[in-house]
Amino acid sequence: MHDQRLDQLAKVLVHYSTRVRRDELVVITGAACCEPAVAAVYREVLRAGGHPWVRLVSEHCKELHVRHGSDTQLRFCSPFDKHVISACNVYISLWGEENTRALTSVDPKRQQLASLARKPWLKTFLKREGLPPKDPRRLRWVGTQYPTNAAAQDAEMSLAEYADFVFRAGKLHQPDPVAAWKKVGVAQQRLADHLNKCSELRYRTPRGTDIRFGIAGRKWINCQGESNFPDGEVFTGPIEDATEGVVQFDFPAVTGGREVLDVRLVFRAGRVVEASASKNEAFLLKMLDQDKGARILGEVAIGTNYDIRNFTRNTLFDEKIGGTVHMAVGAAYPATGGTNESALHWDMVCDLRQGGTIEADGKIISRNGKFTRAEWPK
Repeated sequence: MHDQRLDQLAKVLVHYSTRVRRDELVVITGAACCEPAVAAVYREVLRAGGHPWVRLVSEHCKELHVRHGSDTQLRFCSPFDKHVISACNVYISLWGEENTRALTSVDPKRQQLASLARKPWLKTFLKREGLPPKDPRRLRWVGTQYPTNAAAQDAEMSLAEYADFVFRAGKLHQPDPVAAWKKVGVAQQRLADHLNKCSELRYRTPRGTDIRFGIAGRKWINCQGESNFPDGEVFTGPIEDATEGVVQFDFPAVTGGREVLDVRLVFRAGRVVEASASKNEAFLLKMLDQDKGARILGEVAIGTNYDIRNFTRNTLFDEKIGGTVHMAVGAAYPATGGTNESALHWDMVCDLRQGGTIEADGKIISRNGKFTRAEWPK
């Protein structure tokens, strides 16, 4: 049975998040299990006058590539993929898998090589995404989650419960989701404007996190449903050599079909100099060693979506939880002023709701997951 909430989602993605215009080339990509959402977005792009091009990805073939490809094949970046990300006007991703753990037993070195192959694609993507809004070469993009049984199991929910969670996180239960996201954007912009005037940010928790970031001159981005969807964060690219301290991540760090537990990173002069984990530590180290930029932070961020409360093992949602902060090792978004380049961009989340503070230039702006000013997100 068709879920009519997919039609509402498609309208928001096409008309608000990416603002598809007549005659624009729109890439719609997702795994085969996401086909109902892909079709809903395809229909809405047609209504907007765009030219939709669909790429359904085979999870089985993706697994075969990583497990059985030669080193040369794993390092290969397809010229077709590079052309598509250079030529399209809009890129819409529907994320979903039938098995989120299909690659868990793969040699971490093989996943490292596959990640490196993505670097030219990612560099083009980030460069185009970071262009000024009025530049016709700028890439408009959005990615969102399609509810699947695998994702529901990771979140420890039924499929119906998880679908309700997904659509509610995107404010699709509200009469006017776009108006709701614009309201969120106003509160987040006030926070971003404050942080844009600051030189240093510091996160501290009773569980061992005490880390400082240089942010002077960097731009804080207000995420209000126009890229990741659902959204709800402000972020920037910290000064590349000005991260100091220790971070103990509270939630498992998930990427590439791997769950890494109890990640602890120590930074000196902007680089990870120590890294450990209680599970999949070898994978963590391989990802951090894949290129010279992988041990540098490309993003530091604050989650502001208080409609998301539960950890789901899905970074799209977990990094947005109101009362959390997150950091990404690897590539920076040029729009922030960040310059770090890497094939990696791996977000990891730290929870402040059970005790923790955010300080900006020495003054506490958030305590126990709540901001100190009423006009900021809540």
